[in-house]
Amino acid sequence: MSIFVDENTKVIVQGLTGGQGRFHGLRNRDYGTKIVGGVNPAKAGTDVEGIPVYGSMAEAVKATGADASFVVVPPKGAGDAILEAAAAGISFIVCITEGIPAQDEAFFFNTLLRDFPGTRLLGPNCPGIISPGKCNIGITSGDIALPGGPVGIVSRSGTLTYQALHELSQQGVGQTTCVGIGGDPVPGTSFIDCLAEFEADPETKAVMMIGEIGGSAEEEAADYIKASMSKPVVTYVAGVTAPPGRKMGHAGAIISGSQGTAQAKMAALSAAGAIVCQNPTEAGEKMVEVVKGL
Repeated sequence: MSIFVDENTKVIVQGLTGGQGRFHGLRNRDYGTKIVGGVNPAKAGTDVEGIPVYGSMAEAVKATGADASFVVVPPKGAGDAILEAAAAGISFIVCITEGIPAQDEAFFFNTLLRDFPGTRLLGPNCPGIISPGKCNIGITSGDIALPGGPVGIVSRSGTLTYQALHELSQQGVGQTTCVGIGGDPVPGTSFIDCLAEFEADPETKAVMMIGEIGGSAEEEAADYIKASMSKPVVTYVAGVTAPPGRKMGHAGAIISGSQGTAQAKMAALSAAGAIVCQNPTEAGEKMVEVVKGL
């Protein structure tokens, strides 16, 4: 099985008529994802290579029965797009937009929790999600993913998400679902959310988790792994050489003193029983060993 999305997921692209929305929306469609519409009030009634464009999310959902959306709009409008999708009844929203202010993220994250508890947000500032052979929402290249499982992947880093997929696929190890949660300070979906889904998925037999410096998400995930995970978890934390106090890439990747360092995260994960690796390639090699032993 896959988590969050599958071959039956119907997707509306919010921003389909823009350059990035068109490129990635059509790319997702070509992969086999059911892209059933786009939204642009100024271009309602038109289409993008046969994909109809609607004037609002409410109209699009009513016409298509969509249950997911792909938000590809600039930072200023991303929050409104997310909340519009939730109000229209969308249950899964993927937002790849980078550069949204943290206070805006906190506002729409908490609004979703309060007013739309049935809606899950992935991102923002993330590569999206791919269930190989079934559904791809976001910017991940489908040709580096291998269908069939048994590995689930969850990662804060987009680039390392791609490397994990590619290295496992090269070794003939398939993936059930790969989730890029993004590295912003207020992610809509956490490590723990994904770990819980993978633990409950009968076709996912092992999990690869890729973290990075900053925040406490990895330590919280370590507590969850220790208490609730029966499946092997292979981990890698990026940023071992990052100096304290310096922002490294993602907005969430900043450490203060001894808090949020790669070393502290690695120690917590190791103590929780996870297999901790020193680099992405080692993580791939360890996962191949784990799968062989299943």
